[in-house]
Amino acid sequence: MRAFTPLLGLAALAAAASLPAGLATAGDAGQPSVQTHGRAVMICATDAATRRAFAREHGAAPIFVTAREVLSVRASDPAWNAPRCMTAIEHARYRDAATTYAAVR
Repeated sequence: MRAFTPLLGLAALAAAASLPAGLATAGDAGQPSVQTHGRAVMICATDAATRRAFAREHGAAPIFVTAREVLSVRASDPAWNAPRCMTAIEHARYRDAATTYAAVR
């Protein structure tokens, strides 16, 4: 497990270089979200009702991303047309990566 920790720390370090501090904010419907240079990532459930509501509100079906994908977003990447979704488990992984980075510093 110790061999994996530096890899996670490097991923968090790369994310910190490209993402602003204080990413977790409250969304319109009380849902937490992550802001990455104008790219919103919302915590979404994977059930059919959530998918319909997301499509109704944003005009497109939800696209789910992983914590690793969010951490690898660069400022030079093209902007997203609609917010991306992240499961609660992936959000915990994202939060843990930030915590690991803070502990390494």
